[in-house]
Amino acid sequence: MKTITSVVEQLIKHQPYTEDALMRKIINYSALAEDFQPRIEKELGKPVNVGSIVMALRRYYPQKRLDERMMRDLGDIVVRSGITDFTFLNSNTILESQSRLLEETKRIPKAYLTYSSTFHESNILVSNDLTDIVERCFQNETCVMVKHDLSSLSIALPVNNSKTVGLYFYIFKLLAYEGIPIFEAISTSNYFTLFLEKEYVNQAFALVNEIKG
Repeated sequence: MKTITSVVEQLIKHQPYTEDALMRKIINYSALAEDFQPRIEKELGKPVNVGSIVMALRRYYPQKRLDERMMRDLGDIVVRSGITDFTFLNSNTILESQSRLLEETKRIPKAYLTYSSTFHESNILVSNDLTDIVERCFQNETCVMVKHDLSSLSIALPVNNSKTVGLYFYIFKLLAYEGIPIFEAISTSNYFTLFLEKEYVNQAFALVNEIKG
């Protein structure tokens, strides 16, 4: 059976920023209750008093899902500039094009190349000096998007990061609060890389470094 308390809890759990503000005790309960009121009344199918919602909010105990010590265990941060992002539609020949690219770049010293793929698209991130090679190797593929002059922020993740709840959210939340858009994000077992437009990279580096502190 749905109650005011259970509906309030569900609304908060689906609004992480709201839960964070409640945890830090920096939110106006009455204003939040008025904002929640129409949705709670719709869920319960009856009128609900704002005061009852305020009481439910005050009883709500935010769950601290992230051990902040894990953030201090983040490793080195490596910044790279001059990256081009290509996106191609997947096709029957996309793997052959990828193989040609790998063959042509394997003897280039310190060549930067990252490849990822979803069901519909394949994404290639390379240093700007490799763009001509990519265009040649993928000339028969359908290019969806090209973005030049990106910068990347690679972060070494702590041990057991795959079992840490909220690790990525914490980083994304901080960047979102500061109005920093993420153009691309790629994660492996031990590293997490953000790709940003170059005007944001210094600010992003300072914020991630602040997390470690």
